[in-house]
Amino acid sequence: MIIIKGMAYTLDFRRKVLSVRKKEGLTIAEVATRFDVGVASVTRWIKNIHRKPQGFRRRKIDLEALRQDVLDYPDAYQYERAKRLGVTQNAIFLALRKLRVTYKKNTAASWGERKRTVFLPGKNQGA
Repeated sequence: MIIIKGMAYTLDFRRKVLSVRKKEGLTIAEVATRFDVGVASVTRWIKNIHRKPQGFRRRKIDLEALRQDVLDYPDAYQYERAKRLGVTQNAIFLALRKLRVTYKKNTAASWGERKRTVFLPGKNQGA
């Protein structure tokens, strides 16, 4: 059997590894070396032989609510937006990137009074 790194091991293979370990009385490290798998994988299989279910991530953030938040609070930090919308800062980062929101420095202001301006595609094109 050829196992490609990075892919999930089949349930039959995991059962075989654990049965050989039990029959021959091998340690976790010995059976991991014998089958060329990670020690952490064997340890995880001992606790629960079944894989975690894989699925699509549910989008937790309403993009229109984020767009309105950007318009209402153009200079807000991502963590502030996350707190207002009840999501993580990383979710805000990814959603802003999906909305193609960019921040530009206002070069007309003096260095000490520089503020960021927000560009939302489609909303600012006539302004």
